[in-house]
Amino acid sequence: MRGRAAADSGADQIPGVVVGYRRWFADRGWVPFSFQEDVWQSVAAGASGVLHAPTGTGKTLAAWLGAVARTSAIDAAGGEPASGLHVVWVTPLRALAADTVRALEEPLGRPGPVVRGWTVGLRTGDSSAADRRRLRANWPTALVTTPESLSILLSLDDAHEIFGTLDTVIVDEWHELLSTKRGVQTELALERLRSLRPEVVTWGLSATLANLGDAVEALVGPTRAADARLVSAAIPRRLEIETLIPEPMERFPWAGHMGLRLVPQVVAAIDRAATTLVFTNTRSQAERWFDAISAARPDWRKSLALHHGSVDRDLRTKAEAGLKQGRMKCVVATSSLDLGVDFGPVEQVLQVGSPKGIGRLLQRAGRSGHAPGATGRLVCVPTHALELIECAAARGAVAEGTVEARRPLELALDCLAQHIVTVACSGGFREADLLAEVRRTRAFARLDDASWRWALDFAARGGPALAAYPNYARIVERFGRWYVSSKAIARRHRMGIGTIASDATVEVKWLRGGRLGTVEESFISRLDEGDRFLFAGRPLVLFRFDGLTAWVKRSRVTAALQVPRWNGGRMPLSTLLSSAVLDLVREATKPGAGRAAPREVAAVLPLLQIQSRWSRLPDRDTLLIERWTGRDGHHAFVFPFEGRLVHEGLAALVAWRIARAKPSTLTFACTDWGFELAGPEADIAAERTWRRLLSPANLLEDLLACLNTTEMARRHFREIARVAGLVQGGGRTDRQTQASAGLIYDVLAEHDATNMLLAQARREVLEQQFEFRRLAGALEAIAVKDIRIVETPRITPLAFPIWAEFVQSRLTTKDWLARIADMARELEHEAGGPSS
Repeated sequence: MRGRAAADSGADQIPGVVVGYRRWFADRGWVPFSFQEDVWQSVAAGASGVLHAPTGTGKTLAAWLGAVARTSAIDAAGGEPASGLHVVWVTPLRALAADTVRALEEPLGRPGPVVRGWTVGLRTGDSSAADRRRLRANWPTALVTTPESLSILLSLDDAHEIFGTLDTVIVDEWHELLSTKRGVQTELALERLRSLRPEVVTWGLSATLANLGDAVEALVGPTRAADARLVSAAIPRRLEIETLIPEPMERFPWAGHMGLRLVPQVVAAIDRAATTLVFTNTRSQAERWFDAISAARPDWRKSLALHHGSVDRDLRTKAEAGLKQGRMKCVVATSSLDLGVDFGPVEQVLQVGSPKGIGRLLQRAGRSGHAPGATGRLVCVPTHALELIECAAARGAVAEGTVEARRPLELALDCLAQHIVTVACSGGFREADLLAEVRRTRAFARLDDASWRWALDFAARGGPALAAYPNYARIVERFGRWYVSSKAIARRHRMGIGTIASDATVEVKWLRGGRLGTVEESFISRLDEGDRFLFAGRPLVLFRFDGLTAWVKRSRVTAALQVPRWNGGRMPLSTLLSSAVLDLVREATKPGAGRAAPREVAAVLPLLQIQSRWSRLPDRDTLLIERWTGRDGHHAFVFPFEGRLVHEGLAALVAWRIARAKPSTLTFACTDWGFELAGPEADIAAERTWRRLLSPANLLEDLLACLNTTEMARRHFREIARVAGLVQGGGRTDRQTQASAGLIYDVLAEHDATNMLLAQARREVLEQQFEFRRLAGALEAIAVKDIRIVETPRITPLAFPIWAEFVQSRLTTKDWLARIADMARELEHEAGGPSS
């Protein structure tokens, strides 16, 4: 991989078309950044690579004008481009596609030799059949698309003709795809394009990423990485990050308790700016905050909007249009607005709750001041006191230029099986050729012969257990070449192309017509007719649920509404942020540290002082374990600081190891800071016992034994089966799809136990549910730490939020709220009066 400082660009190397670009910039009062000119030259010269630059610095113009320069250089030095498709722009979100088209068309509006004859088209899952027919009749010069639609185009009979004129592929927001199956799908598609058009140039655009070498390898393939360019823009992104400090400060925090107390401060912050984006970590939070802001400022209701993935697309589009036109005072959103949509009018971003990761904070902060040279502004809104420390740690990491790595996925065999059929649909393939092509990707560079043969056999007949069923014979060999087995199989395959996982959902519709969006089936199925809930920013009453659709009316009662809960709220604290939090906690109470501490940490110093007085503070070299006996039994609180998912795995593992030695009834609860074990007996007091319970020895075997991994893998198998083509989602309910996948899982487990998709399901469950690699690393680290066991006469401030999670999981809403509030008052009294 070749890196070069952008400033060393030589004027004698600049293609003639770049002079036109400079004039276009000058007309707007701009001056191109050196990294932009570097990319223009590199793309025009036929080099591939990754551009890494802060949000809002002009990555789009760098890559796009470089692609135009390349095609112009190829096609008669600036004349009109030859007919056909020359540039493919891949975006991770359909919602970004239309905005990207407009951004690419803007420089084409100036007449001149550089841009004459260029057109930009759009092809996503939202494109109508008529739009797709028009594209096929007359391909644009550049096409904006998604990974899924690109794979569909590669499955067409005439894919070699469609992409026969292709010069450049640009993958936007490459960091978002990198560690996902959509990233694997993109890697395979890019390698297919290189096989069809060897001279194609590939560029990835990224804003927040640490492991740039991996990003380059995944984009161009390991064998080409040494010759690829890595252009990093040395442009500091000006960010102002502050945190709202609540008054009074709680000393015994618990998740979600403080958040809505800050509504007056949040409303005041929104009032100071013309346009604000309020980000939450979950859709449930977004619903609650939108409702709270609307209630606080009813005069804003026409300029407020809600935006998350379950809200109907038309409603989301209206919110986006209002942002761009500057008509919105505030939009409350989730990650649905994280990525590169350019909302120029947005002056500030509010982050409700801990950002959980440094990259996420940077990504969201970048939605404000989204223009070269502008200053981004982000305000953190903690939902409990400990999140103040997480916000301070994230701000410190941003100042130091630290960000998380995103590890690319490898050997996802369901993606490989899907790709094999995709290529078979498009003129077929020779086995040796496709194997060599697949191994040129980073995702499958380590693919062994046995796994390849299994994947090919799986595509050909579904493996030994399904060989008797014709529907699973999707490819067939004729004269040494593999083809799709029938046109019907090809049509069915194209309908199922993609890797996006989805939970079982039902549509929410007005009784008199009109769609509001989707909620999870598990939520709606718990409601009775007449029950009231909050969704899409509206108070609703359930009129009827027919198994597919929830028919609703507007509720006149707006108090005590239930809020849907969506899977996805289990976002853990990242490893880097956890480490930074631990450092702040330990440093905060050292002599003289209070004066130099961040203002967030200074605000929670009374909490940390109580923790230090009643127990001790955790640090990097010590694992703190607190033991407390309450009226409901014995409790052990363990503080590894490894994130919620790891703690769930550790708690389950320790509980199982205890019960294996002596039958016990134990329950557990977790937060990002630690976990709790509770039971009627107190038999885990010795350090050597905890050493054994937290040993990394036999980790995989014990974890598989302690968890209901068979049932978890069985449920997760639905998505693997869909990607691999065993079940179809289109036209079926999620419940039917789950039942079909479950039946296939049982058949394979009984008759084809070595099926590689079964093993993949188990691996993915462990990684997605418990971050297995991080969990294993945590146990290795604990093995060399001191273990300090502290007997406490009462619950400490750090243990209180974990205990609150424990109580919440056991009691009804009314009872757990009262119980936690009573305990907090009791502890405040023990600590020396109410916090001030």
